[in-house]
Amino acid sequence: MGFTIDNRVRNEIAHAKFLIAHNAGEVWNWETPAGKLRWQRRAKMLLSHITSDMSVLEIGCGAGYLTKELAKTFAFVTAIDISRDLLRAAKTLAPFPEIRYSVSNAYMLSFGGRTFDTIVGSSVLHHLDVEKALREFYRVLRPGGKIAFTEPNMLNPQIMLQKNIPWIKKACGDSPDETAFFTWRLRAYAHEAWIYGNFDYAV
Repeated sequence: MGFTIDNRVRNEIAHAKFLIAHNAGEVWNWETPAGKLRWQRRAKMLLSHITSDMSVLEIGCGAGYLTKELAKTFAFVTAIDISRDLLRAAKTLAPFPEIRYSVSNAYMLSFGGRTFDTIVGSSVLHHLDVEKALREFYRVLRPGGKIAFTEPNMLNPQIMLQKNIPWIKKACGDSPDETAFFTWRLRAYAHEAWIYGNFDYAV
């Protein structure tokens, strides 16, 4: 695959097989009437800044829900995922020739520095070692670029129970390593990664 397989990566690849077997959209609750409304609101938040002349990197494209919406922007889109199974599903849902799909590890992206105008993802960071991932995102992001993700909030009581009680976590279809975030902590991670990225370019 071209990247290191550690336990966390291995768990996410296995989780992808679970999502394929159980219909990812149903596991994520995007297929109900209320879920479809939530999804449209989420997609609008993530993509409202994107224009057709942008180069966009989608992290963890999964089954292709956001990829399908990205195609409507007519931007230059690269969609990556750690799982070949999910990439096949994404290509089925969003089979657009202008979308470039790639199996890739978010910690070791194969792109040169300052390649993308924006980096987006739907419920992806909470599956990752976020500090490592954000440093890599800032490496490939152009100056003035934007990173946009939607993530579960640990202050939500339902999310707090789901992410911290093992049997509930398993029943909800979560992967073993995924978590949720406090907004202040995620903001601090992003700021630290931005400083690291800019220092790296400075030297």
